Amino acid sequence: MKKLLALALSVLMLTLSACGNTGTQTLEGPSEESSQINSRISDETQLPEKEESSNTAVTAESTEDASDDPAGEDTGKALVVYFSWSGNTETLAGEIQSQTGADLFELIPEEPYTDDYDTLLDIAQEEQRNDARPAISGSITGWENYEVIYVGYPNWWGDMPMILYSFFDEYDLSGKTIAPFCTSGGSGLSDTINSMRALEPDAVVLDGLHLGSSAASAPGSAVTQWLNGLGLTE
Repeated sequence: MKKLLALALSVLMLTLSACGNTGTQTLEGPSEESSQINSRISDETQLPEKEESSNTAVTAESTEDASDDPAGEDTGKALVVYFSWSGNTETLAGEIQSQTGADLFELIPEEPYTDDYDTLLDIAQEEQRNDARPAISGSITGWENYEVIYVGYPNWWGDMPMILYSFFDEYDLSGKTIAPFCTSGGSGLSDTINSMRALEPDAVVLDGLHLGSSAASAPGSAVTQWLNGLGLTE
């Protein structure tokens, strides 16, 4: 009888122990393998964003490489160098390039400017106060082969944007002819021609062309008249 009782108690204890172990397993957190799987899923979810960013970088690098050699192997005698924020100066630069056959190089800051106009005004004024020299993305190859440099810019606070000063610091224009052109809402060329002559005393700085915002959208006749007056076209 005692043996039967002891056997029954043993069976009961084994049953209770098995039930207790099942409950404990349910309350545990995810296993290490589950954590690793969740981690891989999270990383893979981010991959499309990283790949898109990489593609953007490749596109930017390709654009910069094109800017590094504006003329390719057939470097000419004239070059249009310009900085444009709103697009007005870019339109004017394109018209000059079209009428002269000159090569084209855009001054692109390594740190892009804001798209907000009011914020840009503050940045431009601060750069002037600090005599800043914004870094230029890319470089001009075959510089020594150019004789005439058309230099374009918007009028910011009565002066050239400071990236133009970066350009004059970086490139020696001694013995070259500079033909300035400018766009603005109505400030004209201000004193920028004299500034260029002071910056490049060994260059010939010609009379500049200024167009207001509305005229810059269709600059063909104004550019023709200016070029003819300078004697730079046949």
